[in-house]
Formats: sequence, structure tokens, C-alpha cells
Amino acid sequence: MVRPGILLVDKPGGITSHDVVSRARRALGTRKIGHAGTLDPMATGLLVLGVEGATRLLTYIVGADKTYEATILLGVSTDSDDADGVETERADADAVAAVTDSAIHEGIAALTGEIDQVPSTVSAIKVDGRRAYDLARAGEQVELKSRRVIVSRFDVHATRRGQGSIELDVVVDCTSGTYIRALARDLGRALGVGGHLTALRRTRIGAFDVAGAASVDDLAEDALIEPATAAAVVMGAIAVGPDEARDLRHGKRIDGGGRLTGAVAAAIDPDGRLIGVVEKRGTQLKSVMNMPEESVR
Repeated sequence: MVRPGILLVDKPGGITSHDVVSRARRALGTRKIGHAGTLDPMATGLLVLGVEGATRLLTYIVGADKTYEATILLGVSTDSDDADGVETERADADAVAAVTDSAIHEGIAALTGEIDQVPSTVSAIKVDGRRAYDLARAGEQVELKSRRVIVSRFDVHATRRGQGSIELDVVVDCTSGTYIRALARDLGRALGVGGHLTALRRTRIGAFDVAGAASVDDLAEDALIEPATAAAVVMGAIAVGPDEARDLRHGKRIDGGGRLTGAVAAAIDPDGRLIGVVEKRGTQLKSVMNMPEESVR
């Protein structure tokens, strides 16, 4: 049986995140693989997969902040707010030419910080139990509520002006749940010329970087990050003794709440194995997630 661990994968464009999971299942010989957030088929970059018992760690990874590199095309709108959609509107070339660099930076500034964002209509958000993209493709009216997100960085690295269009290469740091497609759409709207996303690459999820990811053609057990190593990177770690490890596995509380500096931490036994995730309860520590026994053998 394959050992548990976290697998970083660099997804290429043109395939779904589920395709990547399927390839990983075949390569590692197990069905028990989950992910910490998908990417659209058009997008490339970092997927974080959990294998075997390490799928339990994905809960603590999925909500992490993310970094994206993207290209926004101003002057053209699509029904999906990205290049996979159907063009819905094209701005007059003179109107696009009148958009100054200063106006672009002002528009980006307004979309930086804590903002209320309406997700793209063609998204995986559920409305009355159905995916928004299924409703939209069925021709039904989809109205999604805005959600509070934080865009901590929205930098322009390059600007290319063409006939009737402006391309922006940008880098975005944001909280989980932020739609980069929606940023492209909203920037275009604010500038009065429309806009959509033409390229997207996720380079970071929390402490994990795409630089350490395997390609989909090179998925193997030796690429797995040990659960203890991954958990320590995500939430920090505390050392527990053999008796404490046993007590935590059995659902008992242990003394030493002062060892915890954050909300949760990975409990690591003397052999370097991840016992689980603990949180403070008064002066004691309680396990809120235990790794399966077979994962800490």
C-alpha cells in the first residue's frame, strides 16, 4: 500500500483537476486521494493532493492564501469572464486607447484590500444544490451573492497595448475563495471597456510553492511529502512524548497548553510521526484530528 503524504502537482493547461487526481490514483495505485482546491481547465499551476491518511490534512490547507500569475485582456468581455467563454461585448477601439495607465492603476487599487466580490456566473458555487455553471449553461438566470475576500497584492508586471485591447500581466495574492476571473471582469467594467482573463497560473497555496511540484508525467511515491513535514509547514509543530502520543490517539487530553502558540499545531512523536492536530483547551491540549493508526505505524 502506498504510504500517506501530501503531493504537490504542477497542473498543465487543457485538463481538469479531476484528471490530475485520476492520474495520481493510477500512478500511486490508490483511490484514496483528495485535493485542496481545484483549478479551471484553462489554468495551470499548483494543486495540493492528499494521499491515504494525509487527506485529513487537506482541511487545514484548503483555506490558505494563494498567489496567482495572470493575464487580463481589457476591451473584450466573455460570458465566463475568461478565454474559455463566448465573447459577449467588444469595446470601441478609441475607448480602449483612451484608458490610461493611471486609470488602470486606480482601478486595481479599488480592487485591492478587503473587497466584496461577486463570483463569476460560470463557477462551481452551488445555488439551491446545483452548480452555477450548470444553471448558466442551461440558460437559467444565475444571481450569485457577493462575498468578502482580501486581495493583499494586485501588481501589474507588464502592459501591452494593441489595436482595441490592452493586455496586463499581473500577480495577485489573495484569500481562498477569490476569483481572479472576477477581478479581470470588474477591472474592465470599472474602466468602461470590459475585460476577461486569458491566462492563469497558481504559484502558491499557503506555504507550498509550485517550484516544488511534480509534473503530471512524473507522479511517484518518492514525490510525497511526509504528513509530519507537511503539517509542520502548514500549522507549526509541537513535540509529544510516547505516553502523550498514546493518550492523544485515544482521545485523552494532555497537559502543556502553553506549548501551543497558534490556534492549532501538529503533534509529532519522538519517531517524527504525525499523531494528529491539537488545539488548546485551557491549560491542556486536545486532539481535533488524529491520523489513522496505519498512517503512524
